[in-house]
Amino acid sequence: MSGKRVLGILGMAVSAALGWIGSALAQPVVGVPHDWQMNFPPAFTPVMEKVESLNDLLLVIISLICVFVLALLVYAMWRFHASRSPVATTTTHNTVLEIAWTVVPILILVIIAIPSFRLLYYSDKAVDAAFTIKVTGNQWYWTYNYPDQGDFTVESRILPEADRIKQKPNIPRLLAVDEEMVIPKGTTVRLIGTAVGNSMHGWTVPGFGVKKTVIPGRLNEGWINVKEEGFYFGQCSQICGDNHSYMPIAVRVVSKDVFDQWVEQKRKAAGLAPATDVASVTAPANR
Repeated sequence: MSGKRVLGILGMAVSAALGWIGSALAQPVVGVPHDWQMNFPPAFTPVMEKVESLNDLLLVIISLICVFVLALLVYAMWRFHASRSPVATTTTHNTVLEIAWTVVPILILVIIAIPSFRLLYYSDKAVDAAFTIKVTGNQWYWTYNYPDQGDFTVESRILPEADRIKQKPNIPRLLAVDEEMVIPKGTTVRLIGTAVGNSMHGWTVPGFGVKKTVIPGRLNEGWINVKEEGFYFGQCSQICGDNHSYMPIAVRVVSKDVFDQWVEQKRKAAGLAPATDVASVTAPANR
């Protein structure tokens, strides 16, 4: 092979790599907290939308309870003030009142429990998932295995600060990784989580409404279906050892075409045959 041809092939490879990096950096950084943020992050998955709905219901219930208790306190201070009641009451019990303050809290807990259990089971099992990603927590980095795309694995480690500034300056500090977990938007993806070593980890992405504890020797299931392209971030939520603070979670959501291209690159890097139909499968957008 002539030198010119070799240089030409190398040039094409470098151009393709630069184009891939450029398209990655051009994507919006979506799932990050903001200054003075008081509420949940925006909901980017159906699970997170239901989490917000449950939070709104609980906020109404808690507010009504607080107002009711405050009203009782104000009434008690007014009604039994020394100027109005110079002689203290001798009441020791009230059967109706005791039944009421036992039954009413039980009813409130039942009202809270029903939507809570519905959300728990809704977020636990994927229905009609397009493909599966196995998430493994290591000490102290993440690996993502794509069994339905040829069984290749991506290691995701935190980028040193100097490398982050050079390679991914748009990514916030302590959240940039060398390899993100990549998924197509609008596709239901099943997540199977586990861990290796002697420590548990927590795969938590607030914008997805996902918090899965991954445990050595066990498999935990969850699912996501992200509506918008962009970068989303989380962190390990289980104190897992020395470098617990340096286990960021980075997810890059792309179009199905870009996802297919990324899968082909990873298959070639792993020495796998090209896929005839990568998991650009059309999955239901919701459940």
